[in-house]
Amino acid sequence: FPVDIFSRRLTSSFLFFLFLSFTEAKEILVGGKTDAWKIPSSESDSLNRWAEKSRFRIGDSLVWKYDGGKDSVLQVTKEAYASCNTSNSIAEYKDGNTKVKLDRSGPFYFISGAKGHCEQGQKLHVVVLSQKHRYTGISPAPSPAEIEGPAIAPTSSAAGLKAGFLVTLGVVVLGLF
Repeated sequence: FPVDIFSRRLTSSFLFFLFLSFTEAKEILVGGKTDAWKIPSSESDSLNRWAEKSRFRIGDSLVWKYDGGKDSVLQVTKEAYASCNTSNSIAEYKDGNTKVKLDRSGPFYFISGAKGHCEQGQKLHVVVLSQKHRYTGISPAPSPAEIEGPAIAPTSSAAGLKAGFLVTLGVVVLGLF
C-alpha cells in the first residue's frame, strides 16, 4: 500500500516537471535557419510566412544570425515597419548574432537596416501570445505547421541537462512499476 502511494506521487511529480520543461521559454532561430535574414527570393520565402506558422510566447527570444558588417536588425514601430523607415528605430542590432527577448504579448516589428533591403521584403512581424493562451487545458489538434514549430537555436544553457535529467528520472520511475 505505501509503495503504491509513493509511486503515484512520484509519477505525478515527474509529469508536472515534464510539463514545465515543455513550457519553458525558447530561443527561436529566425526563419528556422542561420541564413534566413536576407532579401526573400519570393513572397512565399518571406520571414512573415515562417512567423505565421510559428507560435511565440512571452519569454521566448528571437535569434538572428547574419553578417554584421553588411546588415543589421532594427526593432521598429508598426508605422516604421509599413514604411520601411530606418531612421527612428526602437532598438538597433549590428553584431551578427542578435537575440531579442519577447517580453510582452502583442506584435513586434523588425526590419533590415541595410539600405533598400526592407523595401525588398527583408522584414519580420511576429505576434506573441498572451498569458491566457500560454497554458490551455484542452485545445484543438495542432496543424502540421504547429507540430513542426520554429527551429530552436542551439544554446549553452542548462536546458539540455535538464531534459536529460528528466528522461533519466522517467526511466527510473518506469522501472519502479
